[in-house]
Amino acid sequence: MFPVSIKGVLLLPSNKVVLALNERNEWELPGGRIELGETPEGCLAREFQEEISIEVCVEDIIDTYLFEVIPHKHVFIATYGCTLLGQFAPLVSHEHEMIETFPINDLPGNLPPGYARSIQAWCTRQGEQIQISPSGGE
Repeated sequence: MFPVSIKGVLLLPSNKVVLALNERNEWELPGGRIELGETPEGCLAREFQEEISIEVCVEDIIDTYLFEVIPHKHVFIATYGCTLLGQFAPLVSHEHEMIETFPINDLPGNLPPGYARSIQAWCTRQGEQIQISPSGGE
């Protein structure tokens, strides 16, 4: 059995995506582990509020896959597209080193490939014609 993590792709009107820097020095999509009795959408809305103090509307599921976080430790990831509710004024919680926004066509190299694929898929669904290639390559 694998832990389950629900992650969200939030595109801002500026065509930037919101990413969080974790303790492994990797950029990741905001989100986290689903709790007992919680829906994936409820989990993600809660995680955005807890991690960066913003409200989102969780839209459609984008992708699911197994991700090897560290050697021999896997997490089942489900990614969802999100839209911002209200103002974008993020506050960093204790769970991340920093929160940044990146142009959708210039993602950081230390972003895991599955997250980059989810960003590209959500951009395509939103009508954005982009070619995503993290600066560090994939």
